[in-house]
Amino acid sequence: MWWGYGPHWGGGMMGDWGGYGWGGPFHVIFWLVAVAVIVALIVWLFRSGSRRGEAGRLERRSSGLDVLEERYARGEINRDEYLQKKRDIAG
Repeated sequence: MWWGYGPHWGGGMMGDWGGYGWGGPFHVIFWLVAVAVIVALIVWLFRSGSRRGEAGRLERRSSGLDVLEERYARGEINRDEYLQKKRDIAG
């Protein structure tokens, strides 16, 4: 007979949870939740970082260029005027 392990210990050396003890299933659930949280955090950081980058590009762009492109698209100015004004705005 092994010391401390026997039928009175809940089924022998392995216990009722296949060797993990009472915390086994909870440890597995804990690590699954922890990994899911880490993955969700990484995905959120990448998505918010890409949105910030797009917004930063839009903020740096002059609203004058937007107006100029709209006027060119509507045919209010010709190509030469468009290119000249674009150079003027860019400085």
